[in-house]
Amino acid sequence: MLLGVHCSIKGSLHNAFNEAEFLGIDTFQIFTKNQRQWKEKIIDPAEKTIFKDISKQSNVKTIFSHASYLVNLATDDSRVQTLTHKSLIGEIQRCEDLGIAYVIIHPGSAKNTSKETGIKNGIRILKSILHKTKDSSVKILLENTAGQGSCIGYNFNQLRQLIDGVGSTRMGICFDTCHAFAAGYDIRTKNGFETTMEELDATVGLNALYAIHLNDSKGTLGSKLDRHEHIGKGKIGLEPFKQIMITLKHIPKILETPKEKHMDAKNLNVLRGLIEDV
Repeated sequence: MLLGVHCSIKGSLHNAFNEAEFLGIDTFQIFTKNQRQWKEKIIDPAEKTIFKDISKQSNVKTIFSHASYLVNLATDDSRVQTLTHKSLIGEIQRCEDLGIAYVIIHPGSAKNTSKETGIKNGIRILKSILHKTKDSSVKILLENTAGQGSCIGYNFNQLRQLIDGVGSTRMGICFDTCHAFAAGYDIRTKNGFETTMEELDATVGLNALYAIHLNDSKGTLGSKLDRHEHIGKGKIGLEPFKQIMITLKHIPKILETPKEKHMDAKNLNVLRGLIEDV
């Protein structure tokens, strides 16, 4: 089914597999380090071996890493550019060590500069990172944003500019339902969802879509509010999630809904129920 959640690595990285087994999922996303600190983490050889061994024995088919929230490809701040560069190279190395094929990143904020300059900054930094990690097969997936503040990547054209500018087969995208809705893409109906996917295909190409973040939205259409809600409990409703479950079966889908007691299991059951009668 390629359906999962963001799993906790509390205690050790390989503990994510315990949560995955409990939930009966076949894909998941993790942070490989503290996502709110610049401090890098080196994977201990023993931890790497355990993680990879459990991965081979588990039912999990695909694992995603989500890069630090501090990463900012669009910034004009030279210090943050340097830290972003170092952080993403470290992230790719950890993914290589753990056998993780994809790292998902937010394109960042162009605060104190134009969004056009922010996109140019992102292209330059990504090109350098891919060159520094040229022996790696790890793909970098740009996640569409909600358009809050000075963020870039909230429309498909900006994502296309970034990917085309980098010009590498190691680039792709992650589509977030909440972010798309908050940015103004009306996916609430079957027709609206299909229109959005057609635009995504025409602009970026569905062949570049490697992951989907499944989140309902606390905010209204075009609100630019990045606030996730449980499936069917927000302003989006169930219809686009049904369409995703039916038409995009081959794309791994990750829940990033609020981490409240038993809610991951409930959200998964809602999604699974959407295709029971199909």
